[in-house]
Amino acid sequence: RLLSATELCRRCLNRIRKTRHLNAYITVTEDLAMKQAQEAELRLTRGKPLGPLDGIPFSVKDNFCTENIETTCASHMLRGYFPPFSATVVQKLLDQGAVLVGKTNLDEFAMGSGSTDSVFGPVRNPWSYSVSYREQSREQDPDSDWVIAGGSSGGSAAAVASLSSFMALGSDTGGSTRNPGSLCGLVALKPTYGLLSRHGLIPLVNSMDVPGIMTRTVHDAATVLGVLGRDEKDSTTVESAYSPSSLPEEFDVRDICVGVPKEYHAPGMSAETLAQWGRVVALFERAGARVKEVSLPHTQHSIVCYHVLCCCEVASNMARFDGLQYGHRSKVDSSTEALYATTRHEGFNSVVRSRILAGNYFLLKQNYDRYFVKAQQIRRLITEDFRRVFQSGVDVLLTPTTLSDAARYSDFIQEDNRTRSAQEDIFTQPVNVAGLPAVTVPTALSSRGLPISLQLIGQSFQDMKLLTVANWMEQQLDFPIIRFHDDTAERERQTDR
Repeated sequence: RLLSATELCRRCLNRIRKTRHLNAYITVTEDLAMKQAQEAELRLTRGKPLGPLDGIPFSVKDNFCTENIETTCASHMLRGYFPPFSATVVQKLLDQGAVLVGKTNLDEFAMGSGSTDSVFGPVRNPWSYSVSYREQSREQDPDSDWVIAGGSSGGSAAAVASLSSFMALGSDTGGSTRNPGSLCGLVALKPTYGLLSRHGLIPLVNSMDVPGIMTRTVHDAATVLGVLGRDEKDSTTVESAYSPSSLPEEFDVRDICVGVPKEYHAPGMSAETLAQWGRVVALFERAGARVKEVSLPHTQHSIVCYHVLCCCEVASNMARFDGLQYGHRSKVDSSTEALYATTRHEGFNSVVRSRILAGNYFLLKQNYDRYFVKAQQIRRLITEDFRRVFQSGVDVLLTPTTLSDAARYSDFIQEDNRTRSAQEDIFTQPVNVAGLPAVTVPTALSSRGLPISLQLIGQSFQDMKLLTVANWMEQQLDFPIIRFHDDTAERERQTDR
């Protein structure tokens, strides 16, 4: 049956309350959401919607500025910060009538790949409480055997996967929307660098950060992308001549050439991920698409290159958090130097501090050429690898998104953040280094009942073409809808009555 905008909003807010144990949200904007939903309902009743997203509930990762709504980056450093403006991508959704239900959890300042390093605690993957996962781990305790949501946009992914939000914004610097999207069974799009505005996105790595889109279907992702675009407040955005605002009505997969990079056969990849990769390659071949193996020889150096450049830009960007203008300020004020040092020690966690230290080391005069300049040279070679492959006639590349399905939290925290990020970002960060668009699409459930996903990589500013191929792939795969253990048990109790 049809739902009104207010009823839809109310159901999402109830779902947020019911799934509070997931820790997906840092701030829930209940009063604002109901007000926005009532306004949307009035417009829809009059037959004058603002656009295709009018009245649709959405959530935003808590490193996007939202006017008069606390924005924390999941850090003590920004607790109590209420921005005087909204990020451009957030404002564009609000201008379309979309309803903001809350700000979502993340790794502190988006540094991580599990959404486990937040001052508000880790995010739990909604699939931990699904029927498919619980049936495979009946002897385990749901409160100790839960799996990670991925990161750093794990809160946004958990919000959409738990059905409390229809779409969510994340940020993607090295895979931070695609990684959690993959582990939570969602469609997660990392657009071409420069297609969407970064204005109001609190920066991590300026040369790689992009706003990401997380939805439950490719069509929904294309709809959201269609209303976001160029921004005069961000000089790195460009007017794209290639990107239409919606998916084409007709598409023939036989016109497509799919590249399979041989370097992505990485050590540590699970047998099930490899099997799904092979299965989808065969799917394209049977449908008449051309499939060929390609080489991206500098991929092996990408993760180190990414780490060096990431730390360098982090060191620069984090310098603004000094306790003087906004955010946390230490009570130790015996000297300016003591104020700076104690503010930053109290405000940042060890992961952020270690990246700042590493970045400043790489940028020392005696190290600059050896680390920063060398990493930029490798970055150019990685970009050239992609350019050469696409010039050879390949339309999209098909790769895994993650090495395996979601790890249990208790296993994931056995290793440090740096090691985990290097492992989890191996397939995703080369795309950020090269500035290309990529989307992850869920393909099947693993033997543990958890999502396995694959990634499609496209050519610069051909985001809609990429989504068109992803849409075809999604339709062939028929990925199951999440069913929650509690909801199933509740229905059974009602039936028994």
